[in-house]
Amino acid sequence: MFDQLEILSMARGLAAHSAARQQVVAQNLAQSDTAGYKARDIASFGEVYQTGPGLDLRQTRAGHLSSDVPPEALRPFVERGIDGDPNGNTVSIESQMVKSAEIQTRHEMALSIYRTTLGLMRATLGRG
Repeated sequence: MFDQLEILSMARGLAAHSAARQQVVAQNLAQSDTAGYKARDIASFGEVYQTGPGLDLRQTRAGHLSSDVPPEALRPFVERGIDGDPNGNTVSIESQMVKSAEIQTRHEMALSIYRTTLGLMRATLGRG
């Protein structure tokens, strides 16, 4: 029953996306001294959610929710346009820490949406 609520599946997806992105950032930080390592990231949650499996999103007007995101957007990719160290490593510890803070904020937002929705459901059942 709860799996059919789009808001809860979206919150669960945002939490899972945050966990996956945090894993990529952690790997980047762990490899920050490895010669030749290229920093990686994954596609934004919007791109992943829009093209994810089993999602039946409704299009309300032409051009809304166009699905021109390539399948590669679902996998980690090498970040482009980053100047590397002389040893070829492109990991910037500062930028990875900023990404980590952003990821934490998005994860907390997903949990907040989940808690609020469950609170509303309890209130409607008279158990809140």
